[in-house]
Formats: sequence, structure tokens, C-alpha cells
Amino acid sequence: MQAEIVLRRFGNSTGAAFPPSILKALGLKAGQPMTMDATADGTITLSPRRKYILTDLIAQCDTKAPPPADMALWDAARPVGQEIL
Repeated sequence: MQAEIVLRRFGNSTGAAFPPSILKALGLKAGQPMTMDATADGTITLSPRRKYILTDLIAQCDTKAPPPADMALWDAARPVGQEIL
């Protein structure tokens, strides 16, 4: 799917207007939060912003994995401010 678009100025920003057929084909709508990535060769990727749920993130963790090596330093550190012990 290919469409030609024109970049336009909106105040101090520049925006792109997407044709309705592209938005419909991709299931996108105006006002939807997106994440944009760009590569050195000029490739741009737009992705819907993901909503993270804590239980899903925890489910991806390996509960049998050893703690990071620097955690011992953190655990042994003395309070330096108003921390509650």
C-alpha cells in the first residue's frame, strides 16, 4: 500500500496528513497515540502506542533468574538521606 503525502507546517511543528483510505486500511484514527521510529536510511515506522499491564510484564520475567550482580551493592548501601528503614 503506497500513498503520496505532503508535509505541512503546523505552528512550530511539521505534520503529515494521511489519506482516509490508508487510515482505514491500517485501522487508525485521528488522535490515536503512536510511536515513531526512524532509521539512518530514512525508513519510518509508526506503531500504535502499547498499553502495558503490570501482570503481563511480570509474567515475562524469569523468577528463577539470579539477581543482577550490582544488587548486592545496592542492598549493602547505607542510607544517605531521609530513607525509611
